[in-house]
This record gives sequence, structure tokens and C-alpha cells, in this order.
Amino acid sequence: MPELPEVETTRRGVAPYLDGATLQGAIVRDGRLRWPVPPQLDAILSGLTVRAVTRRAKYLIIHFDSGSLLIHLGMSGSLRYVPATTPVQKHDHIDLKLGSHVLRYRDPRRFGAMLWHVGPLEFHPLLQALGPEPLTDDFNGDVLHAAISKRSAAIKLVIMDNHVVVGVGNIYANESLFHAGIHPTRAACELSRADCQALATEIKRVLALAIEAGGSTLRDFVNTEGKSGYFQQDYYVYDRQEQACRICSSPIRQIRQGQRSSYYCPLCQPC
Repeated sequence: MPELPEVETTRRGVAPYLDGATLQGAIVRDGRLRWPVPPQLDAILSGLTVRAVTRRAKYLIIHFDSGSLLIHLGMSGSLRYVPATTPVQKHDHIDLKLGSHVLRYRDPRRFGAMLWHVGPLEFHPLLQALGPEPLTDDFNGDVLHAAISKRSAAIKLVIMDNHVVVGVGNIYANESLFHAGIHPTRAACELSRADCQALATEIKRVLALAIEAGGSTLRDFVNTEGKSGYFQQDYYVYDRQEQACRICSSPIRQIRQGQRSSYYCPLCQPC
């Protein structure tokens, strides 16, 4: 599933083509995504000028004077800026029309979303309960410590909770915990203020590095030019079970937490 770095990579890729552009509408070939695409999307978008392209958590938001278009990539979605004459493939469900080009939404598993919203975005039901953005000043060690001080669940599961901090998916939770020296099964409430400061710092650092690398490509993710991300080459623990730790050479271990795989070094991340 595309996580925050992949979504931010997509935002940076599409923004130069969209900022200030006027849409000629949309072509909806299959609106059966996670939530139905508005059937009147073509009429809604026709003639609207893009004012900004932002990101909130894993949602891309295209802003217009009359409303906003929320896009979620789901498990396998991608956006590509291509000539309008580019042949349509099986899973190319939606085109946003930009004259000689289109912004094409592809989603083989159809778990993504493209929704129209009128009004303040903070009141949208998908956005209103989200926690702070990890790459802003709204998130730091003190904020994290306050959010988890009464949580007895494992810290890895807690930092993947979008009410605590947004966008820290499975890959980057594993990597951040490793670099902070924190075992993924430790109870969140047991972390000291210093632990939280270290973890918040590593979450910011790991996410920033992943964005610089264009995100991770494990299965489907490609950027707006159809290229893969490269951060998977720099993993320290994720998907490296039984391989030697890059720091101490101990074999990386794998466990299951909340239906997801967790990876850790038993020496660098003592329980």
C-alpha cells in the first residue's frame, strides 16, 4: 500500500502540471472504487482552475475555488501525467482532462478513492479525526509522549494509528523503531519522554529520506513518470528476516502484530 512518502512523491510529481491549470472535465470509466466516484464528476470539474495541490495524511487534495477533490491511492493506485492519446489499459479508471494531456488514475484493486467535497476540509469525515502531520512542527517528542502515555498497546501499532500521527505505515514504522532502538512490542505507555523524542526524530528522518528516494516500490507503486521508488534499497529491517543487521550483524527477526509483519534486531532493539 502506498504510504506517506509515496503519496508525497506523487503530489510533488503532479503539482507542476496541475497548479493553475484549468480542467476540461473528467472521464470516469469505472467509478466502483472504495467509495463510488461521483457520477457527475465530469460536470463538476469542467472549467475549474486548480489553486493548489496538497496532501493530508495519505490523501492528495486538489483545491478549486468551489470545492476540493480528495484522492486516495488505496493499495495499488497511481497517477500518471500522459498524452490524452495514450492507449487506455484495463485498470485505467479515471482521467482528469488537461487539454492535450490527462492525469490518469490507475488502480488494479480499486481500493482507492476520488471524492468531491464542498466546504472546510477539516470537517470532512475522512479527515476530521486525523492526528498531526509527522513532518511538521505539530509533531515532536512531547506531542508523541502525551498521545501514548495511557496506551498499553504495542508501540508499533500505536504509531500506525492515524489518530496519534498520520502516515506512518508498516514499512516506516519498522524502520523508525529500529533507528530509535525501540522494540516493536514494547507497551507504548512504558516509553520515556527521551524514548519518544528519539522516536519522533527518527520518524521525521526516515520519512524525509524515503521521500528523497521517491518512496518504496514493493509491488505496484510508480510515480507520475511510471518510475519505481528506491527507498527499499536502504531498509535496515523491513522484509530482511534472517539477514544480518546492518549495524551489529545479528539476524533480523520477524513477528506478527495486528495482522502485519514486524521486523526487528534483537540486539539493537532490546525488549
